[in-house]
Amino acid sequence: MEARTAAGPRLRSAVTALALVLGALFAPGFGVFGAATEAHAATKISHATATSMFSSRGITWSSSGGCSNRNNPTCTSFDQLNLASAQGAQTLKSASGCALNITGGTETGHAGGTYSHWNGYKLDYSKGTCVGNYIKNTFTYIGVRGDGAPQWKSGSGNIYADEGNHWDVTYYNCGGC
Repeated sequence: MEARTAAGPRLRSAVTALALVLGALFAPGFGVFGAATEAHAATKISHATATSMFSSRGITWSSSGGCSNRNNPTCTSFDQLNLASAQGAQTLKSASGCALNITGGTETGHAGGTYSHWNGYKLDYSKGTCVGNYIKNTFTYIGVRGDGAPQWKSGSGNIYADEGNHWDVTYYNCGGC
């Protein structure tokens, strides 16, 4: 009887640990190694909602065309942006304390794919010493993308790619909002 009592807590700990590992490995939308495997329904927001969220945190935005039409590649639009992407920008701003200027949103003209600008998962930011240092010193360098852009991964799994003249950020979640 004494041996059974001592084994009980160990067995419960082992089962709990196994459940946590299996839950992490097979969480919806994530493959066995934690890589995103498919897009799940995301909460979409309007351009007006996004700009209100950004303004409230001191995040600016600009476009080469001075417009916000989603169907014009010279505009910067936030129409159909994922809520988590907007929250991710807010998280980056508050965590880094850096000035943030968004130069690309959901407008046409970016590369396609499931986790694309058009589908609301990406934002582009102007380069700046503060935000660049924050990304490089806080996140984990994970190598270069297929197009040669160096990448860093945040603890929450978002990917920050240095595309030379701007940061291209893929938001899988809000970054700890």
